Amino acid sequence: MRELVLDTETTGFEPGEGHRIVEIGIVELVNLMPTGRTYHQYINPKRPMPPEAFEVHGLGDDFLRDKPVFDQIVDAFLEFVADDRLVIHNAAFDMKFLNAELGWAGRPVLPFERAFDTLTLARKKFPGSPASLDALCRRFSIDNSSRTKHGALLDSEILAEVYLELAGGQQPDFALSSRPAQGSAGAGQRAAPLPRRPSPLPSRVTEDERAAHAAFVAAMGEAAVWGKYRKV
Repeated sequence: MRELVLDTETTGFEPGEGHRIVEIGIVELVNLMPTGRTYHQYINPKRPMPPEAFEVHGLGDDFLRDKPVFDQIVDAFLEFVADDRLVIHNAAFDMKFLNAELGWAGRPVLPFERAFDTLTLARKKFPGSPASLDALCRRFSIDNSSRTKHGALLDSEILAEVYLELAGGQQPDFALSSRPAQGSAGAGQRAAPLPRRPSPLPSRVTEDERAAHAAFVAAMGEAAVWGKYRKV
């Protein structure tokens, strides 16, 4: 299965206020493995970069002035993303900007169902805990020391690592990647399940996070399903 881990950088928070995309970064995964293929594009937003946006992204007007506008890169972007799933952290933000740009370019928008939101997944897996990309890097011991500024391709590369951990830390077997699964009868059959780790990963949950989770469960009341399975 082909998935595209995507991030955008923008001049602000709302396309309805005239803000635009200034950078798109994408990392390609196939069967939960990075292929080495990426898409990276700086874009001239045709408007000045606000000072606060410059502080976050490090992209100034002089740097972006000679970059192509979105209309000039839209075909290459759509060819790369094709019809595959988009893995995005806080998908609602990036999708509204991508679809605004596509609309301004006279192209069909991307169905929101194509987006898989890792922020939503992280909040479900770790209720009550911080779910920002930096917080998840700390949780999974992923080195993000180079992330001194927000950059779309760098953030996509980091998010790809986070996504693999959120998906269970499983990696496909390299020895099986070049041949069909045993008993395969061709198209239409389900692929063999990914191999499990030989031993579970040690818990990375801190005592503070355990306490926050316990408080979260207690606030639900005794009638909540969580309370029925609480250890005595």
